Amino acid sequence: MKFMLIMRADDQGVRAYQDMPFEEVIAAMGRYNESMIKAGVLLAGEGLTDAAEGFVVDFSGETPLVTDGPYGETKELFNGFWIIEVSTREEAAEWAKRAPLTPGASLEVRRVTEMEDFPADNEWIQKEAGWREEAAARAAE
Repeated sequence: MKFMLIMRADDQGVRAYQDMPFEEVIAAMGRYNESMIKAGVLLAGEGLTDAAEGFVVDFSGETPLVTDGPYGETKELFNGFWIIEVSTREEAAEWAKRAPLTPGASLEVRRVTEMEDFPADNEWIQKEAGWREEAAARAAE
């Protein structure tokens, strides 16, 4: 099973990382990533740039509204993610608990849907399977 570990932080968590030496943050994340690579569970992982560089597209009105960051009060800023492949939900929880995060940070852990989760006879699911095969073939070239 694949799980996404979604890194979130509130204002306290953002300040905690800003107060840490950058090299220390990178080293802690590097050690965590290396442990997952050595265990064979890490499929992907990325951090995100500062919220001031981002924007939000809000669909609550008649037309989508784009608002530039930063977003004011930070309650649950999405800072990055990991995608891991493990045997059980409990194993995903164990890896999540090892993340080098500070007070004010949290990880939301969600299972990533697989093609098998959807009806195989659905036209769009069949197209998606074909697109994935094409992308894998291009990547292998």
